[in-house]
Amino acid sequence: MRGKVYLVGAGPGDPELLTVKAARLLQSADVVLHDALVAEAILAMARPHALLVNVGKRAGTKPISQAIINRMLVQFAASSARVVRLKGGDPLIFGRAAEEMVALRAAGVEFEIVPGITAAVAASAEARIPLTDRESAAAVVFLTAQLKNGKMATDLARFAHTKATLAIYMPSERYGAIAEQAMAAGLSPQTPCLIVSNASLPSQEMYWTKLASLTSLSSPAAPALLIIGTVASEPEGVESVAIRLVSTVSRDIEARLDVL
Repeated sequence: MRGKVYLVGAGPGDPELLTVKAARLLQSADVVLHDALVAEAILAMARPHALLVNVGKRAGTKPISQAIINRMLVQFAASSARVVRLKGGDPLIFGRAAEEMVALRAAGVEFEIVPGITAAVAASAEARIPLTDRESAAAVVFLTAQLKNGKMATDLARFAHTKATLAIYMPSERYGAIAEQAMAAGLSPQTPCLIVSNASLPSQEMYWTKLASLTSLSSPAAPALLIIGTVASEPEGVESVAIRLVSTVSRDIEARLDVL
């Protein structure tokens, strides 16, 4: 009897954003092969005697090749183990799930995919901005600045138009090159941009800027996500609205106390 592999999305980092199904699988898994960026609080949800293996790829460390990860998935499943391959965000969005599915199919290993909240959705939620808008953003495009062998995507011009929001994963130190490509493709230098670093985590930071300013930007802490488009405008009047609400509530409370 063979085991089964679950390609599970761990979401952006906040354990409360983990799906119920992902949490249940973690609590019953024999083996968890996890990315380096999966939060410790999420790993702590694994059952006590599960084997946890960090197969993540981080700068400054010697990475485990994708071929070895694929082989580990097949071998653990062959030993009748319930294997959770835990990936940050959603496994089907820049999570190398395609390569792992090919390997599992070739070996005849049963697998299942459990979606997670991807970074672009988490970042926009934290910033309280939409990714689409009926008036100004009819589409959203997920892109990555990091392709195989470390090469940068060169087809940004295909997607850089005014009716689409660009959500760019893993911008790393390529902010200047991204901005130059986008402006060369016709986007205004004044196009709003938002960078969210460590979305949903206590260390989260947000940077509101314009496309032209990306060329001189110091790279925020990774992992970060870059949103380009009209929806990324910094909200106005948030503080004043909050103050008005507090003042209204205070007056209401005072009125009630006067009656009492």
